[in-house]
Amino acid sequence: MTFSPDLPVTHLKGVGPKLAATLERLGIYRLVDLLLHLPYRYQDRTRITPAVEIVPGEAYLVQGQIINCQILFGKRRSLNVVVEDQTGRVSLRFFHFSKYQQANFKAAGYVRAFGEFRFFGRQLTAAHPEYELFDAEPPAIEGEYLPVYPATQGLAQSRLRRLQETLCAMPWPQDEGLPYSKLQFLHRPPAGIELAEIETIRQALAEDELTAYYLVMKGRALRRMQSNAPLLEQTSGRGRELLAHLGFKLTQAQARVTAEILNDLAKPVPMLRLVQGDVGSGKTVVAAFAAVRAAEHGCQTAVMAPTELLAEQHFINFSNWLAPLNISVVLLTGGLTAAEQRQRLAAVEQGDALVIIGTHALFQRRVVFNNLALSIVDEQHRFGVHQRMALQMKGDQGRQPHQLIMTATPIPRTLTMALYADMEVSVIDELPRGRQPITTHTVDAERRAEVAALMGTNIARGQQGYWVCNLIDVSDEIDAMSLEALEPIVADSLRQVRYGILHGRMSSDEKTQVMARFKAGDIQLLLATTVVEVGVDVPNATHMVIENAERLGLAQLHQLRGRVGRGNLASHCYLLFSSGLSQAAKTRLHAMRDSQDGFYLAEQDLKLRGPGDVLGTRQSGEQSFRIADLTEHAHLISTAMQRGERMLANLADPKEEARMRNLLLTWAPADDRQINV
Repeated sequence: MTFSPDLPVTHLKGVGPKLAATLERLGIYRLVDLLLHLPYRYQDRTRITPAVEIVPGEAYLVQGQIINCQILFGKRRSLNVVVEDQTGRVSLRFFHFSKYQQANFKAAGYVRAFGEFRFFGRQLTAAHPEYELFDAEPPAIEGEYLPVYPATQGLAQSRLRRLQETLCAMPWPQDEGLPYSKLQFLHRPPAGIELAEIETIRQALAEDELTAYYLVMKGRALRRMQSNAPLLEQTSGRGRELLAHLGFKLTQAQARVTAEILNDLAKPVPMLRLVQGDVGSGKTVVAAFAAVRAAEHGCQTAVMAPTELLAEQHFINFSNWLAPLNISVVLLTGGLTAAEQRQRLAAVEQGDALVIIGTHALFQRRVVFNNLALSIVDEQHRFGVHQRMALQMKGDQGRQPHQLIMTATPIPRTLTMALYADMEVSVIDELPRGRQPITTHTVDAERRAEVAALMGTNIARGQQGYWVCNLIDVSDEIDAMSLEALEPIVADSLRQVRYGILHGRMSSDEKTQVMARFKAGDIQLLLATTVVEVGVDVPNATHMVIENAERLGLAQLHQLRGRVGRGNLASHCYLLFSSGLSQAAKTRLHAMRDSQDGFYLAEQDLKLRGPGDVLGTRQSGEQSFRIADLTEHAHLISTAMQRGERMLANLADPKEEARMRNLLLTWAPADDRQINV
């Protein structure tokens, strides 16, 4: 059987239903998935390491004469084998062994073993190493770099290696444009090569993958341009009515981005626009203008938020802005009673509700829209592609809704260009007038009492504040401040302060009531988890304390800090940290203290933590790369984009077309392999 990328992995000898189910946990369904499941490191078995050169904590291939083999008795019974070479001695230790194994060691004269060595007492010892026994001095080694793969429970390295060996032994397509020889090289590096050669091959494949991904994104954009969408041209001018009722003037950036969106809506092709705006830049009101445009045509807008708290905040804002224009707004969340749900679902289906705001509930089957023309997805990185597409599929047959995607997590420009090549991108790069800078302080947690005193002073002046913890309950496993531990501290040190508590385990009604009391000023200090990261807008809140700030990434710290500084009063953020900070944690906290520029902080976060954490892709189901590491291979992005554009521009050239076809055959999902320009 010749290798074919899309054949199920069960076509491989030895892979039955049980093993196939285990492989699925690693994202391996097809032969190409297995081929692209590459080693993340290699064990160096190219040389025998003398005992004198062994460094504790590292893995080595050792060889020597067996000079002692005995059972040791202590807390655990074990078999200890002492091995000697010309430079010294090491031990091999087995806590699980058989009489047969013990007899083999006693009968053998020499052993060659590979394992990680550590001190057991004063002796360097490898526990349960791999080994070979010999009667006489072993022959010279052939030498190899043994691959180590990402694995899962029930799937040992030895089984993965055998699967890859079986795969690489299959007959392969003869088309030289396919990268199979490079992939085989990474699974089975030949003897005598340098590790640098492996990295060169990996980098070439990373560029291939980035190019293919860029082509996929451009292909999706081209298909979208060939689709139909509701034509939402300006009609009654209700947008001007909204502008008159707002009570504030749009910034130049807001006005520019609003014009870009409305221009998209006036076209018969589906809009797909990403709006990036720093914390507090005013993205929501820009989205409201888009919803008004849809309402002018009697069409519906769906606004999807990742949390009920943010959905409720949007409902309040949209209702305040759109009610004077007689545009009905409804909220759909999981916390509604059955009767409320039936009533609101009926209003949506009958078209009485023109703006529908909710969480994941919006794309459930029971939500039937009457004439959905626009979907707005807030905090897009919290949702997967399939969730967003499920909402898109709720438009009328034959017409796709326009889609506006918003994020307050600034994305570095290089990542935006590569990962969102299928979208138009707008940036709100200006904060509303009157916003005061937020002074950020890094404070040792031992000075918590001083911070509490400062908080009390400002609350006495009529201001409000947040105190944020990572945990709800005290944990024996995580050394961090919890709400449970913080509450008695606040109750004792700030006795005159009216405080409330907010966390994710509370019901929707409870959270709504607490937030309403906080916004009204009845609660002066809100003790909360990071649930307040998005969707909380209280202009009178001027002080924030973040416990164990060293445990959070820059993007999340920046989002949390953005809950203050939303009015015209000077604001402060206190980042409390525990002693013994890592260098990365120190760098993050210093960056927060020195800058309020979300785009700068996003670049720093990318360097420190990698794109998966910056974008939330590991949680949301977005693109995860097989080989490319955007932290390590960021310098390849511009090259990959140029290469992709060159292929698209030269599809009439059979060679260029073949190169693109082969790239997509290897790296792209089946639905994305055909690109028609």
